[in-house]
Amino acid sequence: MAMDERRLKQRSEMINGKTIMMSPRPVVNHNKIIVNLSILFGVYLKGKKCINLSDGVDVHLDEKNRVVPDSMIICNQDIIKRDGVYGAPDLVVEVLSPSTARRDKGDKKALYEKHGVKEYWIISPDEKSIEVYLLKDGKYKWDNIYTVIPDDDWLEMTEEDKAEAVLTFKVSLYDDFIIDIKEVFENVITY
Repeated sequence: MAMDERRLKQRSEMINGKTIMMSPRPVVNHNKIIVNLSILFGVYLKGKKCINLSDGVDVHLDEKNRVVPDSMIICNQDIIKRDGVYGAPDLVVEVLSPSTARRDKGDKKALYEKHGVKEYWIISPDEKSIEVYLLKDGKYKWDNIYTVIPDDDWLEMTEEDKAEAVLTFKVSLYDDFIIDIKEVFENVITY
């Protein structure tokens, strides 16, 4: 088997024409977050026109850019083929790892913006945070960083602080699609 064929069989992405090898497999917390999102997305999207796809599905943005998002929501199912997605998903999620953080926040964010991904989430397992960007007039605008409030902190908060705490946020694709931040990080191991 030629070197190029072996590289294609391994997990890889192509960004601006350059093949980038991906880490062999995600760690446990990364996987737990993706499973949690798949459940949350799947329950909400059941019977709706949009669907959720998770890690392992190639997204061909153009001839020089092929990425493998951790999770995505696609409303135009015509772009889904047997061997991947050909076009921009409506929402893309990347879960940070030490080896991908720079690329997820830089090159991939720029690619998603350029190709019209409407909503982009960058999730930090260590910080238990979700950074959300929304596409406005062709450019990403920072929406917010949503963070889990640790139980110990919650117990020490005043009732007034609890009333003001952000525990959920809205997905821009539907008016009633609400994500509970804590559910995204359910069973994630804290170090």
